[in-house]
Amino acid sequence: MRILSSFILTSLAGLSTILGYFIIFFKGDKKKIITFSLSFAAGVMLTISVTDLIPSSFNYLSNYNLVFRLLLMSFFFVLGVFLSFYISLKVPSGEDSLKKVGIISMLAIILHNIPEGIITFMVSGVNFNLGIKLAIAISLHNIPEGISIAVPLYFATKKKFKTFIYVLISGFSEILGAVLCFLFLQNLINNFLIGCVFSIIAGIMINISVTELLPESLKYQKKKLVFFGFFIGFLVMFLSHIIL
Repeated sequence: MRILSSFILTSLAGLSTILGYFIIFFKGDKKKIITFSLSFAAGVMLTISVTDLIPSSFNYLSNYNLVFRLLLMSFFFVLGVFLSFYISLKVPSGEDSLKKVGIISMLAIILHNIPEGIITFMVSGVNFNLGIKLAIAISLHNIPEGISIAVPLYFATKKKFKTFIYVLISGFSEILGAVLCFLFLQNLINNFLIGCVFSIIAGIMINISVTELLPESLKYQKKKLVFFGFFIGFLVMFLSHIIL
């Protein structure tokens, strides 16, 4: 029963990404929607990295002294940045940079969601009440992650169903993490591995925010809206961390 409940919690948290998809049905100025959505997603990703992933990485590496912890975090953070650049180089840009942003965001979020699913499943199995709180927190930041995929892909391709599938895949990656944990990884996952993975993901997300999401949002010459979207993204995630 506990295993089933853990799977359900992880699934709900992961599939909340789909809620971000529905922003494409909003009526309004296309350029304003894209500008706000991408800058909002950048604010969310940067805030997740700074207030969640990096501190969590530091805590998971607590068995080591301060200097070695910082060196490990720095190494894997830089590895994440280089991995993000590698992904960016491998994704064909063509003439539509907006589509590229959407695909890169999807790949980064998949990499982020798999360990997130593993942790949600593990925590829920040990302490279900804590698992509920964790699932709520994850759901809140999965919604804007869905936006960061849906908006650029839809406005680049005009294909609602294809966009939905991309968002769905990113959400299912969290469930994949739970399945992997249940089948293979329960005895292999340790604090060192989780800490290193969180640093890598922080590097990927910060790099994508700075080199992909924000530059793309600035292309539409609406700097005040970029700032507003970024600030709202930061504020939403910052408050969710305080409340939860």
